[in-house]
Amino acid sequence: MTTKKYIKLILILGSLTALGPFSIDMYLPGFSDIAKDLNTTVAKVSMSLSSYFVGISAGQLLYGPLLDRFGRKKPLFIGLLVYILASLGCIYVTNIDSFIFLRFVQAIGSCAATVASVAMVRDLFPVKDIPKVFSLLMLVVGLSPMLAPTVGGYVTEDFGWHTVFLILMFMGIFILAASQIGLPNTYKPDPSISLKPKPIITNFLKVLKEPQFYTYAFTGAIAFSGLFSYVAASPIIFMDIYHVDAKTYGWIFAFMSVSFIGSSQLNSILLKRFSSEQMIYGALISQSVVSIVFLILSLNNLLGLYETIGMLFLFLACLGISNPNTAGLTLAPFAKNTGSASALMGAIQLGIGAFASFAIGIFVKDSIAPMVAIMTTTTITAFIVLNIGKRFIKHKVELLENDDVVIEH
Repeated sequence: MTTKKYIKLILILGSLTALGPFSIDMYLPGFSDIAKDLNTTVAKVSMSLSSYFVGISAGQLLYGPLLDRFGRKKPLFIGLLVYILASLGCIYVTNIDSFIFLRFVQAIGSCAATVASVAMVRDLFPVKDIPKVFSLLMLVVGLSPMLAPTVGGYVTEDFGWHTVFLILMFMGIFILAASQIGLPNTYKPDPSISLKPKPIITNFLKVLKEPQFYTYAFTGAIAFSGLFSYVAASPIIFMDIYHVDAKTYGWIFAFMSVSFIGSSQLNSILLKRFSSEQMIYGALISQSVVSIVFLILSLNNLLGLYETIGMLFLFLACLGISNPNTAGLTLAPFAKNTGSASALMGAIQLGIGAFASFAIGIFVKDSIAPMVAIMTTTTITAFIVLNIGKRFIKHKVELLENDDVVIEH
């Protein structure tokens, strides 16, 4: 593969992966304006965030079998078309219930891009390169939380929140065109894969029974739910508790993504010296220490705005290292059923993330301590799950520099 083709593939796959984060982050600064225009409360508007998480989690399971049955490009085209139409609907929505529903539909569409991009990484690149490719994708994806809320803040203030969804609609159109023109047909459709409920469920259960899958999928998902907790709590933490304005909130959100970009690129360098498993252990131990210190400081009211930003920066940096490695080890055993495996991995991650964000909505009112307590609990739980799950892996697929796959007995 030439360098030019490699960069092109990373950019297209990165844009597919970034569509979801953009759809989540870009409208956050407009919550109060949406509430005002639709005659409702900010708390009710936040339900559109929860409905998006639910939709994208459920949609993962829908697209997994479709991507394996019909190949990658047809389901991706249909999903992006659904996303474009739902974004158009959000522009003209007149009540909050319709808005919440359209956000759910928008999520169903966008997760076609998420599942397809993950599956195509497995199709296009050798197993040993997967963690490195995921790190590069995180570099592209890392730009979305830098740009989305910042741009969203300015667009909302100058042109209104409807324009945010107009921009998202055109993003969907551009990504649809780029993926159909620029991506190769990487996977031969498998007509033997049934779309009836029973075989689909049986197929997912087969994937789920693989010890390496469930160990690293749940470890990664539980640890990564700390990000969902942060995203859900951030408007309350920064705008309500620390009283920053919408534009400043956007810049703070942007600054946080620097930790993702930096740590995900550090991960690529460190993988030359350490295994993915060592990286996961190091990241989770660091994340546990950071979250415990963060919790002690928050319970004793020792955190101002800058201290909170600093602690969150360190916490999110740990996730930038652990996430590409858990994803790589989760998918490593699957040369076939990659679509189903990546869909199930995404559904687990987003399902647990949706649950964490729902908990944030209940407990976070006028203190950051509940958010930090949820982050600490999920981090320690992830570390426990990793250590328990490892005992059941009898034949581990290792990712090494000199071999594509090594089965360790």
